[in-house]
Amino acid sequence: MAKIAYILLCHKDPASIIQQAERLTAVGDYISIHFDGRAPDAAFRSIHDALKDNPNVAFARKRIKCGWGEWSLIKATLGAVEAAVEKFADASHFYMLSGDCQAIKSAAFAHRFLDNRDVDYIESFDYFESDWIKTGMKEERLIYRHFFNERNSKRLFYASFNLQRRMGWTRSIPDDIQVMIGSQWWCLRRRTIEAILDFTRQRKDVMRFFSTTWIPDETFFQTLVRHLVPELEIETRTLTFLMFTDYGMPVTFYNDHYDLLLSQDFLFARKISPDAKQLKERLGTLYADETAEFQISNEGRRLFAFLTNRGREGRRFTPRFWENESSLGRDRELLIIACKKWHVAKRLVDSIRQNMRLPVLEYIFSEMESELPDLGGIESTLPKRMRHRRVLMRMLFDYYDTNRMLICVDSSNHELVDDFYKDRSSTRLLEIKCNFNDDYLVGHAKRIGLAGNTTPEEVIERLLPTVRQDVEHEHNQLRDSEFADHYRIRETNTMDENAVQLAAFLDVDMDTARRIAATDYLFYD
Repeated sequence: MAKIAYILLCHKDPASIIQQAERLTAVGDYISIHFDGRAPDAAFRSIHDALKDNPNVAFARKRIKCGWGEWSLIKATLGAVEAAVEKFADASHFYMLSGDCQAIKSAAFAHRFLDNRDVDYIESFDYFESDWIKTGMKEERLIYRHFFNERNSKRLFYASFNLQRRMGWTRSIPDDIQVMIGSQWWCLRRRTIEAILDFTRQRKDVMRFFSTTWIPDETFFQTLVRHLVPELEIETRTLTFLMFTDYGMPVTFYNDHYDLLLSQDFLFARKISPDAKQLKERLGTLYADETAEFQISNEGRRLFAFLTNRGREGRRFTPRFWENESSLGRDRELLIIACKKWHVAKRLVDSIRQNMRLPVLEYIFSEMESELPDLGGIESTLPKRMRHRRVLMRMLFDYYDTNRMLICVDSSNHELVDDFYKDRSSTRLLEIKCNFNDDYLVGHAKRIGLAGNTTPEEVIERLLPTVRQDVEHEHNQLRDSEFADHYRIRETNTMDENAVQLAAFLDVDMDTARRIAATDYLFYD
C-alpha cells in the first residue's frame, strides 16, 4: 500500500500547520516541513516543539528565506525532500503541499488511488509550444539571468533585465534539456524523487541554469521529471484542486464549499481560507475516515465559471474591426430561429425545407457537425465561424446564390443575433419558447458541464432554480432588445396561433404556415 510523505512549504499560521501535520500523520503517512526563513523564529519553534516527538514528522535541515518566483523556493523544496527521503525509508510517494492545502479525500481513498497506477502526477507541458503562460515574460524567463525579485526589487529586476536585453547577453538552454512547465503541486514516486536528487548532484550546469531563471517552481521539477521518466509513466495533471478567478487570483474555499470539494476528482484542494475552521475540521476528520465513499462529478470549475459569470453584460465593449468592415449585403434578408432545444428547431426547419424553396442552415455557430460547403477554411472551426460571422454568412449567400437564407442559433447567443441586426441587411427573428421540465434542465446542466452523472441529488436540487432562471433570462434578453420583425411561437400556443407567427416570419400564406406548424412531434423531447 502507498505511504505518502507530504512535502510542506509554509510560512505562517503555526497552529494550523501543527494541526495539519498531526492529522496527516495520524493515519500513518509522513510529513516533511520547511518553514520559511523569513518567518519569525518563535513561530518555527512552536511548530518544532509541538511535533519534534512525532516519528512521522521531519524538518528541512536549513530554513531558506523564500521569495515568490525565486530559486529559493526550489532550494526549500529540495531541502524538505532530502529530509523526507532520508528519514522515511518506506515512503512510496512524495506529495507537494502548501499550508493552504487540505485533503478532500480520505487517506484510504488516496492510498488506493495511488496504488491503482504506477505513475507520477505532475503537470508537464512543453514550455514553448504550449499556451500555459498567458501573459508576461515567456522566453525571457529562461534566456536572461534573473538575480533580483520582481516583487520586492522591481527597479533592480527590470534594470538588470533591460541591460541584458540591450547588450544581447542571452544564454542557451542546456542542449539535452527540453524545458517543461506546469503547476508546482505534484505527487511523485520514490524512484522519481531519488533520480531527481541524483540528477541535482551530477548536473551542476542544469542547476546553475535554473537557479537564475524566473519562477523556476513552474519549470524545474516539471522539466526534470520529463527528462528522467518515460512518458508513459507520467500523468500530466495535478492531484490538487485549485481554481483562478478571471482576474488571475486563486479562488479561496470556505465552510460552504465542503460538498463541492468532495465531489472533485482530486486528493487535495487549495486555497482553504484561514477562517474556514469548520471546513478544516470536517476535512481533517474525513482524512481518517476509512469508510468514507465519494461520488466524483468534477463539475467544480464549470460551476464556478457559470455562477460568477451570470449577470455580467457587455462582455466586449466595441464591435470587432472585421465586423465593422463587412456586411451581408443591403439587399439580403437573414431569417434567424432562436431556440434552446435544438431538436425542436431542427424539426421545424426540416418542415420548412419541405414546404419552401429556402436555403436553411442549422446551428452552424454551435455545432461543428453542421454541414457547410468548403469556403476556404473560414468554416473549419467554431471559433473561426464566430469570429468572422458576417464574412461567413456573406460567403454562404454567394455560394447558394440567394438573397434569402435561414439559420438556427441557441437562445443564449444574444450577441450573435444583436450583431446581425446591426448589419445593413434585413433581419427577422423567430423565437421558439419551449417548456422545460426538471429532467430536461438536469440533462442541460450535464451537457454544459455544470453537473456530472454522479452529482448528488441535493446539489442538483440547489442548482436547478439557477439553471431555470438562466434559461428564462436568455429569452428576456431577446425580448428586451426590442428587435424589429421579432416573432414568437410557443409550445403552449395552439397550432393556428403559431401558424400566424410563422406566416409573418417566413412571409408565406396561411396554408403553408399551417403545414409547417403542424409538424409531427414538434415539441416532443
